[in-house]
Amino acid sequence: MIREIVHIDEDKCDGCGLCVPACAEGAIQLINGKAKLIADNLCDGIGACLGHCPQGAILIEKRVADEFDEEAVAEHLQAAALVAPPASACGCPSAAVQSFAPPRHAPGHGHGHGGGCPSAALRHFAPLSAAAGADVAGERPSELRQWPVQMHLVPPTAPFLQGADLLLAADCVPFAHADFHRDLLKGRALLIGCPKLDDGQAYLEKLTAMLRLNDIKSLTVAHMEVPCCSGLIQIAKRAIADSGKEVPLTTIRIGIQGDVK
Repeated sequence: MIREIVHIDEDKCDGCGLCVPACAEGAIQLINGKAKLIADNLCDGIGACLGHCPQGAILIEKRVADEFDEEAVAEHLQAAALVAPPASACGCPSAAVQSFAPPRHAPGHGHGHGGGCPSAALRHFAPLSAAAGADVAGERPSELRQWPVQMHLVPPTAPFLQGADLLLAADCVPFAHADFHRDLLKGRALLIGCPKLDDGQAYLEKLTAMLRLNDIKSLTVAHMEVPCCSGLIQIAKRAIADSGKEVPLTTIRIGIQGDVK
């Protein structure tokens, strides 16, 4: 059939990998340092990846292509979730998917990184021991258990999403609420974003895919009291409805002075 489908200009592609997590269907992968469409039937032709390519290497063309197959997409994403790709040294944000629990270190001791940019690897790790929980500046344990946290960079098949209690927090919440880690983040996987400054439609599509592909136990939305921030709640409600799943939803409103409203 003739339909619209993504085309990637390999001459323009520099292998940054930003288009990979932008494709909710997992139709794009980095192969030999270039982004490639791995199968026509995995691409819906909508082009959510276009705006994420800094080189302008992606466009939508009309050509003979296999029909988009949602069942094939579900099978492909499930397989990708079960078999994570090896770590990559290219330094792109999502090329290396890792799930691990690092050794406990005393406060102030860093963790080594095996290659590439520290922010590039997708990680899943356990919080530090409660023994480090003294209420002393610089010694409070972090409750963050995965990386990355920015919604745009977390792929729907990230292993830390499976069976998780998920926290969707507005960018400003951790800055306003002093005990964000203890009160909100503890025991949850984290996504952060801004409904005013970021692409809300892209957030909706990605969150819907996350809910559809993973057994999310609960979804908590932490937002600021300013009106524009309530957009996260609407995104969450719509994503739950579109996913076809019954996911308990809790909303927490944080005041601009950090108090819980």
